[in-house]
Amino acid sequence: GMEIEIAVRKYGVPHEFSEACLALARGLPDKVRPADRKQRVDLTDIPLVTIDGEDARDFDDAVYCEPARVGRAKGWRVLVAIADVSHYVETGSAIDIDAYDRATSVYFPRRVIPMLPEKLSNGLCSLNPEVERLCMVCDMLVTAKGEVHAYQFYPAVMWSHARFTYTEVASILANTRGPEAVRRKDLVPHLLNLHDVYRALLTSRNARGAVDFETTETQIVCDENGRIEKIVPRVRNDAHRLIEEAMLAANVCSADFILQSKHPGLYRVHEGPTPEKKEILRNYLKAVGVGLTISDEPTPGEFQAIAHATKERPDAQQVHAMLLRSMQQAIYTPINSGHFGLAFEAYTHFTSPIRRYPDLLV
Repeated sequence: GMEIEIAVRKYGVPHEFSEACLALARGLPDKVRPADRKQRVDLTDIPLVTIDGEDARDFDDAVYCEPARVGRAKGWRVLVAIADVSHYVETGSAIDIDAYDRATSVYFPRRVIPMLPEKLSNGLCSLNPEVERLCMVCDMLVTAKGEVHAYQFYPAVMWSHARFTYTEVASILANTRGPEAVRRKDLVPHLLNLHDVYRALLTSRNARGAVDFETTETQIVCDENGRIEKIVPRVRNDAHRLIEEAMLAANVCSADFILQSKHPGLYRVHEGPTPEKKEILRNYLKAVGVGLTISDEPTPGEFQAIAHATKERPDAQQVHAMLLRSMQQAIYTPINSGHFGLAFEAYTHFTSPIRRYPDLLV
């Protein structure tokens, strides 16, 4: 509606693609051509699936998991396939210039201002179900303890076997004999494998001391006229967390790949609290009667301990918001200094190239 048009103009959100960009997009094919398959691994038989929100239209990532041997022990092979946007968007082209200008897709209730023309964002690049798509794959071996033992990246051609929603996957995981599971019975074993590897990755996350905040995202529900009807909390379930952990693992592998190859790249860096913020947080924790505090050189584990100890409190949301605010904002930078909140030595963004320019760059 009108409010969105006003917001777009008030905040200077670029919302019209250049003629050159649209002409270039029009000239792109509608599907994968034989020439595009050259030097790509054929993964069309692998039952990769996408898991997203009900209202998602741009599918950046698809996942698959199978049990595998890691050395002599049990583990998993996890594939995270990411839309290969850079195959179609050449550096310095009109599409690239517009994407750089936008930097990200902007999501409003009932409307998206995409970073890429819709021919790409909802079509050619989007990992839509039951069509061939070009992708860049992060192929990982994960141990029973949830550590990435080995990984490789390669370009591939894939075929998404299903477009799942988070709600659907959560229902299947909760009841493997329910109606959703019966409808997708061929894919249920693969979802259970994903759930198993997610639990291992979660164990590793906790052992690392990564901070898991209990914060609530809100969802705006509109009526058919586009008026806001209600604002409700967006509930996170195991399907959300499963995708999140798979993406974190792929992003860590990407950062490691850039580091190892000594290529210039872009990292997602998050630093710990400044001295002033530490002081404010200590005083706050004391004032609300939290029996724990942070040291002069706090580790992510200290924040995790406070988050864990307070998660049953009625004011948990507020305490966690204060913990979050005490940290610095995460930034994109070519100089790696690690990610404090996630407790990673190197981290980057690679898994959403349809909607985030840094991911396309990486």
